[in-house]
Amino acid sequence: MANIKSQIKRNLQNEKRRLRNRTVRAELRTRTKAAVAAAESGEGGAEELVAAMHRIDTAAAKGVIHSNAAARQKSRLQRRINSLNA
Repeated sequence: MANIKSQIKRNLQNEKRRLRNRTVRAELRTRTKAAVAAAESGEGGAEELVAAMHRIDTAAAKGVIHSNAAARQKSRLQRRINSLNA
């Protein structure tokens, strides 16, 4: 346990951010799975894809994930959707 006052505060801040980031990452996974499932079933795939891409961009803008990681996730998701539609 930290003895220094600033480190105690820093630990509290880190825990709040960790919980917030965890929910954002969980939302990313949920939206991605929904987009793939919609593309497989053939209904509403475009709306789900747009929602997933938007969530990925938002997470990158907030710093939850790195911008390169966001680009990679979007690229892989788009390729997967395209392969399902082809």
